[in-house]
Amino acid sequence: MSKFASPSRDIWSVSRLNGEIRTVLEGSFPLLWVEGEISNLATPRSGHSYFSLKDAHAQVRCALFRNKRQLLRFQPRDGDKVLIRARISLYEARGNFQLIVEHMEPAGEGALQRAFEELKAKLDREGLFDARNKKALPTFPRCIGIVTSPTGAAVQDILQILRRRFPALPVIIYPTLVQGSEAAAEITRTLEIADARKDCGLLILARGGGSLEDLWAFNDEGLARTIANLETPVISAVGHEIDFTIADFVADRRAPTPSAAAELATQNQEQLLAHLEGLKQRLVRAISRRLQERHQHLEHISHKLQILHPRQQILQDQQLLDELGLRLERAMEMRLTQNQQRCHQLTARLRLLSPCHRITMLEEKLGNYGQKLLHSMQNILSRKQLQFAGLSRELQAVSPLNTLARGYSITTDATTGKVLTRSSETKPGNRIHTRLLEGSLVSIVKSCKKES
Repeated sequence: MSKFASPSRDIWSVSRLNGEIRTVLEGSFPLLWVEGEISNLATPRSGHSYFSLKDAHAQVRCALFRNKRQLLRFQPRDGDKVLIRARISLYEARGNFQLIVEHMEPAGEGALQRAFEELKAKLDREGLFDARNKKALPTFPRCIGIVTSPTGAAVQDILQILRRRFPALPVIIYPTLVQGSEAAAEITRTLEIADARKDCGLLILARGGGSLEDLWAFNDEGLARTIANLETPVISAVGHEIDFTIADFVADRRAPTPSAAAELATQNQEQLLAHLEGLKQRLVRAISRRLQERHQHLEHISHKLQILHPRQQILQDQQLLDELGLRLERAMEMRLTQNQQRCHQLTARLRLLSPCHRITMLEEKLGNYGQKLLHSMQNILSRKQLQFAGLSRELQAVSPLNTLARGYSITTDATTGKVLTRSSETKPGNRIHTRLLEGSLVSIVKSCKKES
């Protein structure tokens, strides 16, 4: 056994060593901001980028994986000074100390971004971004002013869109610097001149895309206050869709691109012409319908005027007068005929009601009535005699006198006059009256008894 070999030694493998070192490094350092210059940049097919970050005295290897690289707002190149946010790690396969980049921006952009956020918050508190203070864009501006660099691509994009959408609209280009230390002051003066001249109904403040530093002139506080105080509405079209500047927030409208600003500022001429043609057709139809209605109304009024003309009224009155005259003649003839007939009837009735004729008739009736009366009296007397004889015989048959003549008597209660047929109908002490055929007796009952 070798004298160096000992069962108590803890021998590490290289992999174990690098793994432990990686664990210590990653657990000992938080995310760090590191500034330096890019060198030896390489981007293989995987999409990951590998480079060295160096300063005047040292360098460190860095890895920027594809998912983070796709979020960058610029394309890094060798020699660029950048500010990265990274975590410390170890590439175990080679044992190389490296930085894993989470975020990258051009050096100095971080300070600019903080200044941007501070100014934005300040102006927002003052109400410069308030939608209630923004001016409405004119639907049909008499002229459009473009405040931009005359040599940039932005102005060409705007002009191309304006020529396509509304070629008859006048355009004034107000040339100005759009980048550099003097750009903000020059843009401010140009906007003030354009607003004072009042040649345009709408201003477009435009610039192409770029880094935060390139667009910094549009984050100037003085420029922002000037835009807010302009009488002419302003569309801000600075940078690309992802770029935002203070001018965008304070302007009356923000466009994501210069081309989009031209779209916002104008109406589509073809659509307007089509709309106008539609309005023209509607107007023609409305006028035609109105004329037709007026013509019909005129014909109606003319016809009504003819009907209400005095001559027509006189003719109608004459016709009515003739009709009434005929009706009067017919009525008079009918009335005369009726009166003649009534006169004949009354004459006939008068003859019938004459006293002489009536006396003669009454004398005849009186003679007839006398004979009828005598005949009726004789008949009635004969019937009565016969009836009397029959009744006399019947009365004689039922007369009490006949009963009394045979020895019977009629007894009545002397007080009540009630005929007594039973002894029980009276009582001792009562007075009774007994009628005989000749005369009557008055007695006082002493006793009453019932004989079988």
